[in-house]
Amino acid sequence: MERALRASRVVTFIYFVLNGTLLGMWVVQIPAIEDRVGISHAALGGFLVLLGAGAFVGMQVGGRLSDRLGARAVVPLAAVLCSVTLVLPGLAREPWTLAAALLLFGCGNGTLDVSMNAHAVQVEKAYERPVMSAFHATFSIGGVLAALAGAAAIDLGWDPATTLGTAAGVGVIVALVSARGLLPAVPTAPVADAEGEPEGKKRAVPARIWLLAVLALLVMLCEGAANDWSVLHLEAVLDAPESTAAFAYGTYAATMTVGRLLADRMSARFGPVAVLRYGAALAGVGITVVALSPWIWAALTGWALFGLGLSGCVPQLFSAAGHADPAAAGTNVSRVAGLGYIGMLAGPAVIGWMTHLMALNHTFLLLTLFCATAAAAAGILRPSPDPDRPRTAELTS
Repeated sequence: MERALRASRVVTFIYFVLNGTLLGMWVVQIPAIEDRVGISHAALGGFLVLLGAGAFVGMQVGGRLSDRLGARAVVPLAAVLCSVTLVLPGLAREPWTLAAALLLFGCGNGTLDVSMNAHAVQVEKAYERPVMSAFHATFSIGGVLAALAGAAAIDLGWDPATTLGTAAGVGVIVALVSARGLLPAVPTAPVADAEGEPEGKKRAVPARIWLLAVLALLVMLCEGAANDWSVLHLEAVLDAPESTAAFAYGTYAATMTVGRLLADRMSARFGPVAVLRYGAALAGVGITVVALSPWIWAALTGWALFGLGLSGCVPQLFSAAGHADPAAAGTNVSRVAGLGYIGMLAGPAVIGWMTHLMALNHTFLLLTLFCATAAAAAGILRPSPDPDRPRTAELTS
């Protein structure tokens, strides 16, 4: 049993890496596909909304299927779907075919995202200690692998269809080979739960889930803003050279990854409430330094603190959603992840709109407010008393 549990953790890491790699391969090919299809940067922004819309739909479908069929059945199929649909943007020749391709790829990506997180919750429950943050760290590692593979393909002169097709083929093989290590479905059945649970309890759980989802929206909005505006901040506000400005995102991403590798130990020792509360508070301090500092070195320090503070927040929210009701783990994760994903997409747009009213660096004070809100509301991670569902000290502290 212990060997099977270790294997399930390893293959969960593999699926997280795979998801990050597939998404990263699309990102690397964006300039080439944009030129071939003949669309402007502004039009591309609209197409990316379709990618997000497809992901949101996939998350809702994937969550419900994971609860009904079990993550073991859904994860490999979702990984195959995500891999196969990755080819479609590379084959697109007209704007409408690219729009359809991104909608389908987004759906595959969202389905994989939620189902693998639902399985990660199952693994965490079996381990009886926090392991969620490390899974999210390996998603970032997948992005690094995609950047390296994409650069190598460009050097070889491969076109987007060849590059994405090769990545898709590898993805299908990895998805199918890794499937054997996934944990079997938990014995609880969603249908029986829906018929047997008291109505009051059914109404109470979603209320807490939606609060978790709102916090995910705020935290992931902060992440989305950092992804798109950190480099431009150093260039436009602090007049940093382009090579120096790149370190803004680099320091943020590096501390984000390191923080997620450490967050499970912090959660086991101090509890998820502390990880969210003090992590969000640290992120708030970091982004305030970014907003107010006139020095490049201080701004880089602020971005580093911002990434480190945010690193453990989303995994704690996903974990709490999945553990709230084992029979509806996938559905609950899909709600939190779906609303959080909207925040990720909205972050850059919100900051962009606010730049019409104030300087770019001052818009980041809105992120300070969001971080403070997440820190103040961290107590929501304490699970509701449930005598029928014993929990370990590591997950309830």
